[in-house]
Amino acid sequence: NTSINPLLARIKQTTTDVWGKEIVKLAPYGINGGIGAGTETGNLPQAGGNNYSQFRLELKNLYGKIEISDKAIRASQSSAGAFVNLLNAEMEGLVKASAYNFGRMLYGDGNGRIAEVLGNDATVNGTTKLKVSSVSGIVEGMIVDLLYDDFTPLFIQSGNQKGVKVLSVDRINKTVTIAVLKNYTADQTIADVESMGYVGIYVQGSCAKELTGLGAIFSTTETELYGVDRTANQWMNPYSISIASGDTMGNLSDISMQAVVDHLADNFDSSVDFIVGSSGVKRNYQHYLTSYRSNIDVMNLKGGYKAISFNGIPFVSDRFAPQNTVYLLNTAEFNLHQLCDWKWLEGEDGRVLKQAANAPTYTATLVKYADMICNKPCGQARIEGVAEISSMPIV
Repeated sequence: NTSINPLLARIKQTTTDVWGKEIVKLAPYGINGGIGAGTETGNLPQAGGNNYSQFRLELKNLYGKIEISDKAIRASQSSAGAFVNLLNAEMEGLVKASAYNFGRMLYGDGNGRIAEVLGNDATVNGTTKLKVSSVSGIVEGMIVDLLYDDFTPLFIQSGNQKGVKVLSVDRINKTVTIAVLKNYTADQTIADVESMGYVGIYVQGSCAKELTGLGAIFSTTETELYGVDRTANQWMNPYSISIASGDTMGNLSDISMQAVVDHLADNFDSSVDFIVGSSGVKRNYQHYLTSYRSNIDVMNLKGGYKAISFNGIPFVSDRFAPQNTVYLLNTAEFNLHQLCDWKWLEGEDGRVLKQAANAPTYTATLVKYADMICNKPCGQARIEGVAEISSMPIV
């Protein structure tokens, strides 16, 4: 898990506070009111007690699945090494894909959208090239859903939603080439997605079913978090500022980040121990450092990651972090609550591989039931309006 991404390596994973299918947790906030001064013979302070709020969150169901044909297995039976290599390659590939998808969800809001379709670029021989808002969460081989308007599937067959497969990704021009999976028919066409209104791309079956990540914690539109009213409980809202209003270039500096660190420490007794942003945002800060310093301090983190040091606080980049944004986090307040870590589903005989019903194939399923909770949302912060630097400016 530590090698998924640097943020997850900092978050404690635990099975506590998991009750059945839910996470139920008492979160303290504020201060105990039973304090005060008095006279030598006067009354003692009135007991105030701690303040608690109950968090409730349903565990998310995370799955991965591989499928190997009986023919492939029999073809490799003559060589034990060939069979082991085939099986290991498929399993290791699924574990890697699951880890990739999990790391992406840490920054999401649970909605599951990985990109927005901006338009149709070309349609040739059953494949379609789409212009998209972002390619950071899209990789060749992914099976995705295209949903438009009120989350209506674009491709359906006999009333069942069907996915499309990502064939290639142009990361420079932000386009993806997709094809409807074999034997699926389209009730609608994507020859002109511009006329369909909003179209989003989601990992297959994942719409509104993903982890409660940083996007949900920092949401400015959702009035509830973990079942608690954010309007009536201001401590449920993290701190957020924009530097674009004061600096049209959106340049990061030691002072701008230190002001946020001090705000959290002075007002919420929260110590920032982790700073993360996109690669372009990190380059923004690197440019600031090279402009005013002769060297850049580098830190080695758990999991083999390297980070720039900001007053001893690691500053890292993550491919899934939103653009133009820097998160300043107290990761000690985050917990990943789970029933178990990633596990293969086993049959009664203890085997992982099982024959699929009415098919000459064998399948294996990887599962994890978990979700993330921040115990102290007010102790977290972000800086928005930070300029993305694609390359170092010529000084």
